[in-house]
Amino acid sequence: MTTRLIFGFGLLLVFQSYYIRLSKAEKDTSINFPACDVFCHGELLDTIQMSHLFKDSKTFVDLKLKHLPNETIKNFKEFMRSKNDKPTIDDLKCFVNTNFEPSGKEFSKWTPNDWKNNPKFLNSIKNPSMKQWGKDLNRIWKTLGRKMIDDVHKNPDYYSIIPVSNGVIVPGGRFIEFYYWDSYWIIRGLLYSQMYETARGMLSNFLSMIKRFGFVPNGGRIYYAKRSQPPLLAAMIDSYVDFTNDTNFAIEAVGLLEDEFHFWKKNHTVFVNGHALAVYRDSSTGPRPESYREDVKNAEEFPTPELKQEFYSNIAAGAESGMDFSSRWFISKNGTNQGTLKDIKCRSIVPVELNAILYWNAKIIAKFHAMSNNEEKAIEYTLYAEEILEAIEAVLWNKKAGVWFDYDLINKKPRKYFVPTNLAPLWTNAFNIANSEIISKTVLDYLEKLGLNNHPGGVPNTLVHSGEQWDYPNVWPPMQYILVQGLENLKTTKASKLSKLWGHRWVKSNYEAYRNSNNSMFEKYDSEVFGGHGGGGEYDIQTGFGWTNGVIVEFLTKYGNDITPAQK
Repeated sequence: MTTRLIFGFGLLLVFQSYYIRLSKAEKDTSINFPACDVFCHGELLDTIQMSHLFKDSKTFVDLKLKHLPNETIKNFKEFMRSKNDKPTIDDLKCFVNTNFEPSGKEFSKWTPNDWKNNPKFLNSIKNPSMKQWGKDLNRIWKTLGRKMIDDVHKNPDYYSIIPVSNGVIVPGGRFIEFYYWDSYWIIRGLLYSQMYETARGMLSNFLSMIKRFGFVPNGGRIYYAKRSQPPLLAAMIDSYVDFTNDTNFAIEAVGLLEDEFHFWKKNHTVFVNGHALAVYRDSSTGPRPESYREDVKNAEEFPTPELKQEFYSNIAAGAESGMDFSSRWFISKNGTNQGTLKDIKCRSIVPVELNAILYWNAKIIAKFHAMSNNEEKAIEYTLYAEEILEAIEAVLWNKKAGVWFDYDLINKKPRKYFVPTNLAPLWTNAFNIANSEIISKTVLDYLEKLGLNNHPGGVPNTLVHSGEQWDYPNVWPPMQYILVQGLENLKTTKASKLSKLWGHRWVKSNYEAYRNSNNSMFEKYDSEVFGGHGGGGEYDIQTGFGWTNGVIVEFLTKYGNDITPAQK
């Protein structure tokens, strides 16, 4: 009790000093992007997006302006007057062609200077076919490399892109800018590919975002600047230090990592039975610009502006989670996960993985402070980690089921539905290591009861058929990684065996899909089909693909000595 009182007083002092330190950063987060008047809100955005001029709503908001934003708005108003506010599709096409240039103008293709033809990870792969695949994946880093042209920095108001100084590896497909949580697995893949300079450049870009916004936005566009994604920057930097031993980079970054940590505590905290936990939230209003038409249509049945805005806020929070979208975020009137996207209540659900990641952040920040012998700060963040762990165990751990569950703030109960993130505390080591044997047994029993080993293409993201892309039968690379690494972290014989089994299965199924699809790596896959790719959701299947490549490069390094394509 004494420790908790001291810690509580310490928290007050920390928050006071944090607000003083962040005052400048908070001013930076209110930076006005003039191009937002075109791409984030307003009549022009509404008119273009609701006209169905483009198949994908993201297409318009990624275009380049030919004129400054205020001139573009002026041109639009004159255009609408000339058409008596009733332009045809052809009229709108003409307006867009006159005032905008195609997307992608902000980038030049970029081959990283540190790309290597034969990185060392290939030496870990025994099978010739798998080794060739590893070489192919390594070459994909070059196709996903992008660097912003000088004009973006000189004339940022003509673009929706957020300028960054260093080159990036993008996910691929429609995603031609950086994304926050994707980059964790991309960075891991780059590190295994010995592309340390590229990884460091991307990390520096993210740190510059914290300087400007106080946090890392969802992605590299101004219309993403009101929300974040799972905060994995500290873990990215920790991985970078593990590979390079560049401790100075970590020490120099730790102050900004603290800023991000406190951004999440300040803006995302809820209390459950006296315990502080985090939820996904955003600070935007109205529909998401990149999915404007879809959001407006889904909000039509809500009778009041207030209820529409509640829907928009929850849909944006779901996007912040990275898991957009899933029955995981549905709360129906009877308190279940049954329903449609209109039942999304993401802001009212305490997610296991977010709190496990924040625990991880606190532990990593403490570690980085210890590197510079800042014992006071190391203790402070160790105590933060202990508080978060206590909250996770008190609210999210379900003793009867033997795993962790999300928590429903509306109905005040655990959400006893399968999602791979139920095991996220194993991935981030947010559990009592002394209880590994007990936790291993309960977790393995839970997985066996659900029959999760019976899916040839990998563990599905949920067991619900909703049509949303983060639901059954889709299976996602980061979720497989969380499961495989989490089970391995238990360090028990049975958990390690299942971890290896699922790791092998994922590699082999991805390879089968690659061979059968003209050498494509996909954003998501099909749990029902060995070698099948996924579908559903707001947009078509995407290839590339950054996080998929990163996971496979790491798994090929780990399992390459004893895995062959023939084993299914």
